[in-house]
Amino acid sequence: MIKTQSTLSALLDCIKATKVTKVVVNRLYDPVSLVRDHSIEEKLAEVGISVQSYNGDLLYEPWEIYDDEGRAFSTFDAYWDKCLNMQMEPVSLLPPWRLMPAAVTGTVERCTIEGLGLENELEKSSNALLGRGYSPGWSNADKALTEFVEQNLFDYSKSRFKVGASSTSLLSPYLHFGEISVRKVFRCVRMKQILWRREWKSQGEESVNLFLKAIGLREYSRYLCFNYPFTHERSLLSNMKYFPWNADANHFKVWRQGQTGYPLVDAGMRELWATGWIHNRIRVIVSSFAVKFLLLPWKWGMKYFWDTLLDADLECDILGWQYISGSLPDGQELEQLDCPQIQGSKFDPEGEYVRQWLPELARMPIEWIHHPWDAPLTVLKAAGVELGLNYPKPIIDIDKAREHLREAIFKMWEMEAAAKSATSSQMNEDVFDNSDSVKTSAILKVIPKEKSSCLTYSSNDQRVPSFQNCNNGLLPRKRPLPVDEEKLHMDKPNKQNKEAGTSGREDLCSTAESSASKRQKSTSS
Repeated sequence: MIKTQSTLSALLDCIKATKVTKVVVNRLYDPVSLVRDHSIEEKLAEVGISVQSYNGDLLYEPWEIYDDEGRAFSTFDAYWDKCLNMQMEPVSLLPPWRLMPAAVTGTVERCTIEGLGLENELEKSSNALLGRGYSPGWSNADKALTEFVEQNLFDYSKSRFKVGASSTSLLSPYLHFGEISVRKVFRCVRMKQILWRREWKSQGEESVNLFLKAIGLREYSRYLCFNYPFTHERSLLSNMKYFPWNADANHFKVWRQGQTGYPLVDAGMRELWATGWIHNRIRVIVSSFAVKFLLLPWKWGMKYFWDTLLDADLECDILGWQYISGSLPDGQELEQLDCPQIQGSKFDPEGEYVRQWLPELARMPIEWIHHPWDAPLTVLKAAGVELGLNYPKPIIDIDKAREHLREAIFKMWEMEAAAKSATSSQMNEDVFDNSDSVKTSAILKVIPKEKSSCLTYSSNDQRVPSFQNCNNGLLPRKRPLPVDEEKLHMDKPNKQNKEAGTSGREDLCSTAESSASKRQKSTSS
């Protein structure tokens, strides 16, 4: 274990000490990692070290899946349908019998786990709860997979929304940290599907399809970030850049601490802080509350999930928060406002989950557990609940939240129309029809290997989309809502581009050179 400020210098020290001639790595697909890895590969090549990369994280590489016209998909259903109809099944490689330790002839400055200072005495009591959702190690990952496939997979279609029970696989942290292969998970589940199909067990087949869809969403998150590398900074749909988010630090604090006055939301946020994990349905509910009720910037929520989740995954976080905020072509409708009270009755009908994480409401009857503000005073008194004292009143009324959301959407439309009007008025032509620009979106074109004329190749054969020497790299595609239509050849960046910190051309480059300098600190760590 080496603690360093420079990944490259640490690798060079290891190479020098072991006298190796080749470095092998598993690929990452987020823009920051692509910048780092591409730079390291070039530096290693300069000193005569070859680099070979492998796909250790996905069923299919992002550049292997594209539509019939060679364009990258921007909707999940079309992408996953293409994956499931691929001719070649994902292959799992057997592990080696044993790993031979390298002979070290030089010296490498090493670091112990204790030397990293990851935990202090004050944190030990709260950190003990983190083991509830995750026990590290490949053997524990294997155990979790076996238990899920043999015990819970068959009923997954019916039980997956039970927020207070172990109804999901709990494999996400193991997949994130590479402790289990997604191909192994895929293969095990497929085997069960074949067995149940032969036995005419339709429920089992349905459960497998739904679970594989969850695997597919993880795949799609990497695919999206690779082909649209600006999505960690701004919405995929261009009109969302005009949305008037409410950057209220106090509301953000109340949401983080689980003090919104909506029991299901508060229970979820408190479980997240205590254990580092929450059910996917709860993730949807708490994130929807943040962006739809409080109008908080979705990037704030994404950052908080990154800081608190045990299975924190940049690409999955981006996909989830863009979906909830209506920033994807197939995302949740922006005007859809789900009532936490109704969600509670649907996904926690007995109130067990709320009682577990909100002890102040433990004695509330089922009838009022998800909306204590409507309960009679006699019921509140009997349950020991004093709204505004030991449990907060709702931070905002649902009708007012719906009104604020509607006003924000109207303002977004007005700002978008004004921006388009200003753009059209600056055109030199006397007559300008902008109807195509409203319905047409710029979709990144992924070119098959045999036709590749505008892809750059790194020394590890990983494909990196580029627009060098490519005049027709972008093709229009019709869709109901426009995906980002930033023009690649603007004389001056507009105000929104300045705020995003990068131009359209830079955003569409998967190597993300434009973002490397401002994220140098996070890359090094």
